[in-house]
Amino acid sequence: MEYPKVKRNVLLNPGPATTTDTVKYAQIVPDICPREKEFGAIMKEMGEDLVKIVHGDLKKYTAVLFCGSGTVNIDACVNSLLPEGKKMLVVNNGAYSERAAEVCEYYHLNHINLKLSITEPADVNAVEEALKRDKDIAVVYACHHETGTGILNPIREIGAAAHKYGAIFVVDTTSTYAMMPIDMDKDNLDFVMASAQKGLMSMTGLSYVVGNTEMIEASKSYPTRSYYTNLYMQYSFIKEKGEMHFTPPVQTIYATKQAIKEYWAEGEDAKWARHQRIWEAIYKGLDRLGFETMIPKEMQSRLVVSVKYPEDPNWDFNKIHDYCFERGFTIYPGKVSNLPTFRLCCLGAIDAPDVDDFFVVLEEALLHYHIKLK
Repeated sequence: MEYPKVKRNVLLNPGPATTTDTVKYAQIVPDICPREKEFGAIMKEMGEDLVKIVHGDLKKYTAVLFCGSGTVNIDACVNSLLPEGKKMLVVNNGAYSERAAEVCEYYHLNHINLKLSITEPADVNAVEEALKRDKDIAVVYACHHETGTGILNPIREIGAAAHKYGAIFVVDTTSTYAMMPIDMDKDNLDFVMASAQKGLMSMTGLSYVVGNTEMIEASKSYPTRSYYTNLYMQYSFIKEKGEMHFTPPVQTIYATKQAIKEYWAEGEDAKWARHQRIWEAIYKGLDRLGFETMIPKEMQSRLVVSVKYPEDPNWDFNKIHDYCFERGFTIYPGKVSNLPTFRLCCLGAIDAPDVDDFFVVLEEALLHYHIKLK
């Protein structure tokens, strides 16, 4: 069926991402009660696909789906996976790992907030030293890609250290899942998490944790700290009834079903290559105009570029944002402490020519507001 074209905006913010019209229109379906077997079958297939995307063995790993933004995953993993009397080690080198530490504080959980530099990858030696010092650490938590800066953390090495000392490893992969190749076993991962509106290029409202099934089942005996976001309760309800415990985001699930279909059609390697093309196009445009970036290229995820504000007094981020937004391009403020930056991101249903078009508009904005970079 042919549908009218939807105005296409190029989103260079860190999510939600630019979507295809086929994903948008996948939400237009006959009304259905989410307790119907037909909908349960969609949920089951989706859960299996979510495990397969990170090369997980379905006999070892399972997907637990939640209704909410990506933070619901952080909440669920932090509050559900810590045994009585044990500690969580939060490897903190950015705004999104800091969020896990905040969740620990709100639940009054015994934890170590290992604060590291936010402008370089997490120090694996510092993680191992913390594990050596404290035998009560049962969970190590890290963020794969700190979206605030574009830093990529060495999760495979951190995971190896966690397992060496008998801890489970939980990783926020919200801004790498279905973009950068991830392998549960090769990367030493026990739990990963993401949201549909990021790498899968679907809609907001659906988030999910892919985790070790035995570890989820073991968490049944841990202290219950949340009702809505208890990982075991949601897992067991999905397993026994084929449904989320509470009302799921029905239309988002239909959109995500289509998005997963499009993910498999593009292919893991081709999709990652496309994201890298976008990153290279961003650097080409920044270099041409004279912008400086915050993080050295070799430390970057190749998914987010943190750009320094120009020193010209005429620079005003909000004016530049609005100029670009009115012409179909969205840029996003930075999140590097108090450093004045903005971000350009490589996710979504876009490619290098979209970035080239953006830099034409950005250059127009700089001329319009008399901003000089070099």
